[in-house]
Amino acid sequence: MELWEAVAILLAGVAAGGINAIAGSGTLFTFPVLLALGYPPITATVSNSIGLAPGTLSGTIAYRRELAGQRSRLIRFGTMSFFGAITGAMLLIYLPAGVFESVVPFMIGGACVLIIFQPRITKWVRARRPASKNGGVLMPLGAYGAGTYGGYFAAAQGIILVSLLGATLDDDLQRLNALKNALATIANGTAAVFYIVLASPAWPVVGLIAAGTIVGGYLGANFGRRLSPTALRMVLVAVGLTAAVQLLMGRV
Repeated sequence: MELWEAVAILLAGVAAGGINAIAGSGTLFTFPVLLALGYPPITATVSNSIGLAPGTLSGTIAYRRELAGQRSRLIRFGTMSFFGAITGAMLLIYLPAGVFESVVPFMIGGACVLIIFQPRITKWVRARRPASKNGGVLMPLGAYGAGTYGGYFAAAQGIILVSLLGATLDDDLQRLNALKNALATIANGTAAVFYIVLASPAWPVVGLIAAGTIVGGYLGANFGRRLSPTALRMVLVAVGLTAAVQLLMGRV
């Protein structure tokens, strides 16, 4: 690996860690860089997922004040995220590589649609089932689905989670964003363990991304907690749209 390649990966890691803490889709900073440097898609995904795990933890620690009083939610949804991540990681490892390359653009596109229409979805859901403090039955199932998605391909996992949390829980958006970071940490960490044991990551890449995301995650979280709910939602939508465009253009 040449010096400029290492610097590019490191800077992408800083950007990914920051945007993951604020919204999600940090993978869309690191994944294209790894592909451009010649890493195969599966190797890039595995290495990226392992490297991003410390950054999500860093962002969660920075949001610890907003996590206060959410222990029961974290245990309930975190357990489902854990099992979902195991499912997603196993799918990535054992399904043919062609499946991954075909479905990922549509997965991220669906996530973008979800965040764009989240206010309407939230209004529709709450009109039929008011938001609660524990998310009812829908949120644990959503946490499992988001964990499966995150274990398979981490991009937009945060967007999916914060959309689900906003639709099912009656709470401040910043507190929901803190919970999103914690659930993403559980899913990413679980998937990372599976990839370390069962896959073949590029360890220099893992180290560079991890170093970058630790810094970026902490800085991004401290910036994100100062955003108003409206500003935070605008960031979520902007990141989601960028993610969709990048992935869909990559198929042309």
